[in-house]
Amino acid sequence: MTKTIVVISGKGGTGKTSITASMACLASGAVIADCDVDAPDLHLILKPEVIEEGRFMSGLVASIDKDLCTECGECRRACAFGAIGEELSVDPIACEGCAVCDLVCPAGAVRLETADCGQWFLSKTRAGLMSHARLDPGKENSGRLVSLVRTKAKEEAERTGSELIIVDGPPGIGCSVIASMAGCDMALVVTEPTLSGVSDMQRVLDLALHFKIPAAVAINKYDINVDIAGEIEAMLAERGVHFAGMVPYDTSFTEAQLAGKSVVEYGGDGAAPHVERLCKAVLKQLMNA
Repeated sequence: MTKTIVVISGKGGTGKTSITASMACLASGAVIADCDVDAPDLHLILKPEVIEEGRFMSGLVASIDKDLCTECGECRRACAFGAIGEELSVDPIACEGCAVCDLVCPAGAVRLETADCGQWFLSKTRAGLMSHARLDPGKENSGRLVSLVRTKAKEEAERTGSELIIVDGPPGIGCSVIASMAGCDMALVVTEPTLSGVSDMQRVLDLALHFKIPAAVAINKYDINVDIAGEIEAMLAERGVHFAGMVPYDTSFTEAQLAGKSVVEYGGDGAAPHVERLCKAVLKQLMNA
């Protein structure tokens, strides 16, 4: 049976994607899903070769047929988002697709069309097949696009017989994070020893608990504040959350990304051994669960 692990963080910049890439490179035959569709960056490390792609169509956007419009202005008065200007033309960025303009138009001049919101990809990488996507700037429905990325990853895992799906989730606790976590067998939360890091870690742990997803926590850059790192470890023990390990601050994270490699591929005696040990331990825990 295929197991799915999602790597998440309560905030950006914790090293989540770097650890995800390392885990993917250490795992054998895993399918990878980059679900940070608003600001994807896993492709910078894994250098995907696209083998299939398509547009992501979701939601509605309105337009007004000038030939039918009687210029009564009912649509403009009814629009709560100010998307219809004085010339009775629709701003597609401001339009929320609520369709109230279509409801109030006496002439039937409003046209509602499915919005083009982004693009999805299925790619080959040196670490395995990768499902990923890019949401166009200003577009919405990132949660639906994440669900599409997850679905395609699951389909590829079933097709290839892969036992593991590794999901790189977005930061935070919003709808795209929830879509990334749904149905996962384990969540690895990557945090850092700062006050904001602790607060955001607690929020994302509460989210995992709400969806009954077993969670483990890894502390990156633990040595920038060993006191807070110790407090995190004690906090996890009190909450009964598995402590996966710690990784020291090391410039090899940045150097590896600039070189287009994962931390474990880049090597060295800094963070790489810690990341490798952490990833292997988490994968062993997942597969034996």
